[in-house]
Amino acid sequence: MSSEPRLNPDTNMWDWITDDLRHHARKSGLSGAELARILNRDPSSVYNILSGRRKIQDKDAKILDKRWDLNHHFARMLRYAKLKSNSKWFGQYLEHEAGAKVIKSYSALAIPGLLQLPEYSAELFVAAGATDVDGLVEERMRRQEILKRNPPPTLWLLVTENVIDWPVGGAELMRKQLSHLLEEAAKPNIGLRVVPRATGAHGGFDGSFSVISGESGDIAYTESPGGGRLVPSAPEVRDFGIRFDRIGQLALPEPSSREMIQRALEAL
Repeated sequence: MSSEPRLNPDTNMWDWITDDLRHHARKSGLSGAELARILNRDPSSVYNILSGRRKIQDKDAKILDKRWDLNHHFARMLRYAKLKSNSKWFGQYLEHEAGAKVIKSYSALAIPGLLQLPEYSAELFVAAGATDVDGLVEERMRRQEILKRNPPPTLWLLVTENVIDWPVGGAELMRKQLSHLLEEAAKPNIGLRVVPRATGAHGGFDGSFSVISGESGDIAYTESPGGGRLVPSAPEVRDFGIRFDRIGQLALPEPSSREMIQRALEAL
């Protein structure tokens, strides 16, 4: 049985783009391998695009429009698809996260999800008024399976001082969570630094965000109450990367960050 996503180009603009891409490829007599050479992509990536698992990028649209003389057809569709409100944004983010090679994450208020204990996650979901807390915690723990890959993704994490000294779930739980954070941060694929409150205003006051790099390209995701926004546009993703680096300039070095976390743990 095929596990490929079922496309619905009449109601989903991303599916419309995929359907049009398939149509023009068939019309031109191109195989998947030939299309991969034209797009300068790995054949498996093109297969995922044609199956609807991945999205074309700006550079792909430019190549296709020129190849088939389409008067910016794919470029325009891609632009509107990105602007269109999409309730599946977080689901798409999780797809990118699952295949990530590098994740850069800035967390303003809570321990990054990939390093949360189940009890800590549950406290956050309860506080947010979630109904299926157990299911949401289970899903978050499944996300952490990517850290057991060989090789695992590289994590570059920035957290504010608020994250480490706000006692979510009480002192005992927070001690366990901070101990877990220190243990994970000692791994060679994880870098963790703290942005102290003494820094004052910085580029992270707008909220938490992540930048993910993988075989399907680079994307960013910004968090907000009730949802978030997926950012696939290359210029915007670069902007978030620059913002991450600028916040990082204000963060403590890793040894000093670990000392601050240890002090917060002992103060509980």
